[in-house]
Formats: sequence, structure tokens, C-alpha cells
Amino acid sequence: MVTLRSQAEIERMRAAGQVVGKTLRRVTDAVRPGVSLAELDAIAVACLKEHGARSSFLDYHPSWAPMPYPGVLCLSVDDVIVHGLPDGRVLEAGEILSIDFGAEVDGYHGDAAVTVPVGEVDDEARRLMETTRAALTAAIEAAVPGGRMGDVGYAVETIAGPYGLLDGYGGHGVGTAMHEDPHVPNRGRPGRGLRLREGLVIAIEPMLIESGVCEGRTLADGWSVATVDGSRAAHFEHTIAITADGPLVLTA
Repeated sequence: MVTLRSQAEIERMRAAGQVVGKTLRRVTDAVRPGVSLAELDAIAVACLKEHGARSSFLDYHPSWAPMPYPGVLCLSVDDVIVHGLPDGRVLEAGEILSIDFGAEVDGYHGDAAVTVPVGEVDDEARRLMETTRAALTAAIEAAVPGGRMGDVGYAVETIAGPYGLLDGYGGHGVGTAMHEDPHVPNRGRPGRGLRLREGLVIAIEPMLIESGVCEGRTLADGWSVATVDGSRAAHFEHTIAITADGPLVLTA
């Protein structure tokens, strides 16, 4: 069931989104060769405590997962697309790192992701990240009252061009639960799908694969989803509210 949020609820979600944005900026500033994923997760834990917020990810246990999620960040390096675990892996120069984070404040959630370089990266990596960010921007611009969900997916698909889009994955509604209806696909046909209405709050999250392949594989940890051919992937995400004035980014 799709829930439309009141202005008061959107303001509460904006508070959660601000924690998400601030935390992502702090974690991003700490990314460098030689830092471990566990150290980055500890920075996010400290940010949550500082703002009196709770993690949306820690101990999250969907039916398909072998165990509750063990951290507050999803940290996905190079060929890991999403859900990478914040373990002791040490980052190396030339890698790219996707950072996904969710926070809950007063019962409402925010969810966002960025992909950043570790030190200097090659031109192909920069192009992949820039294109994924551009796909998110285009999709947000398409999320207007009276539009359709297909418009959002079509915007992602159009910008993605030759890059692959991970099959079966996309965005979602956000509210008093981290994942709510509706599903927000990264492909679509203009003018088709759910009508977008004021008060709808969704997370839009394009995930682009460098090689153009659209498949993924789950690694032995049961959480991490990686490319099937070892090519790199990038992931950007924002939680937005659809308002009379257009899309409002809550996690900036």
C-alpha cells in the first residue's frame, strides 16, 4: 500500500535526511587509501550518536538474508554493487567505493548513497560515477506531481546509455519503515506506471555497471551483490518528497 505523507511528516523525514547527508559527507571525507571499511562504519556510528538518531541498517534482517545486517553502512568496493559489508578490508588507491546509509529520527527514515574515488582513479571510473550521479539527477527532475513512475525509470535508463542496470533492483518508498511501497524501477516507459502525487516519498537509486551487463551475483557472505564479470559499479541515491513545487531532496 502506498502512503502519502503530510507536510508535518515530510519535515520529520527531512530531519532524518539531514542526519544522512551530514554522515555521508563525514564518511566521504575520511575515504583514503589505507583506511578500513570498519573504520568508516565507526565514523557513521559516532555521527548517529551525535545526532540522537538510530541506524536504519543495523540488525535489519529481510527473509532472504542469512543473518541480520552487521553494520550501519553498506560499503561496496569496485565490483560490489550494493550491500557490501563494513568489514576489515583496507581501501587501496584507484578503487571506487559506494557508501549507502540510512538513519531513523523520531520514527521516520532517510536513505541515500554516493560513490567516491579512493585516491586517484582512472577516467573510466570517473565517467561511471559521473553518469550514475547524472542518472539520479535526471530521475529526481522527472518526479513531479501528475507524472508517472515510468517517467522516473525512463530518465535513469536514458542517461545510463551503454552501462548496465542491475536487474531486479531499484528504489523504494520511505517512511516509518526504511523500505515501503512503491517499488521505484530504474527502467520505465514514459507515461506508464503509478501516478506520482504530492506527499509521496521515495528513494531513487540508480546502480550502473561498467561493462553493460545487467546481472549480479550474491557473494558468500549472503549480503554483498557483485557484478558477474568483475567490472565496476557505481550507486547514487537520494530520498525525495514529491511536492506541489516539485521534487524536494530530503537527504542533501
